[in-house]
Amino acid sequence: MSRFGNLEFGSASEASQKQGTLATDEQYFLSEAQEAFENGRFEHALRAYAKVLEFNPKSAVAWIGQVRSLLELGETTEARLWVEKALASFPNEPELLAAKAVALARLGDLQGALSFSDAAVESQTNTPYIWLARGDVLLARKEKRAEYCFEKALALAGQNWLILWLTARVQAYYKHFAKALKFALEALALQPGRSIVWLEAGKCQMQLGLVTQAQNSFEQARELDPNCSAQQYLNENAASGLFEKLAGYCRHWFHK
Repeated sequence: MSRFGNLEFGSASEASQKQGTLATDEQYFLSEAQEAFENGRFEHALRAYAKVLEFNPKSAVAWIGQVRSLLELGETTEARLWVEKALASFPNEPELLAAKAVALARLGDLQGALSFSDAAVESQTNTPYIWLARGDVLLARKEKRAEYCFEKALALAGQNWLILWLTARVQAYYKHFAKALKFALEALALQPGRSIVWLEAGKCQMQLGLVTQAQNSFEQARELDPNCSAQQYLNENAASGLFEKLAGYCRHWFHK
């Protein structure tokens, strides 16, 4: 069964049975979802946002959180389906329009993506995500104006570590690893205690062939969060380092 099927929230009668604890439970799961998202636990965030929708199907924040979590997980087709369902209830919600733009861009519908991104920007609701999403769309279209969008997002967020990290993830998605690393390192300057940001930096460093730096980043991530996926990347990094050594020996003997 797809994640999309699992995200369906309870019926109106089920929700009405929980009205006595609506405020507490809704806020509890919303806080849990947002914390999970900020720690890169997107599966957990997805489930928690779904819980919010059980208590309050009209929570636009939870709908947006669902879509963004699916996008971060690489579930782009399901993200598009989910955002279309959300837009049926909130047709003018700017961040949903922005999220649909990202989904369309990553699915190859570049013109449709630009149209939805335009609608989000023209709503006159300035949020960091609207501009982060526009940068995502313009990168898909290979437009230089994307950099302005990321700058706009960061200016609105006040150089927030979260937006820097998410910008790094967008850049890495489009294989702009040097730029992604720059944003990840800026995020670390603000939040050196974030395991998930060390992981992002390490992944970029691996892609750029910075093996020693990547190993340090993964070790920092593991130290901060022993349950994170750093060990997997350390193993990959070790294998990469061994391959480089073997290649070096081969080049040495070949030239001799």
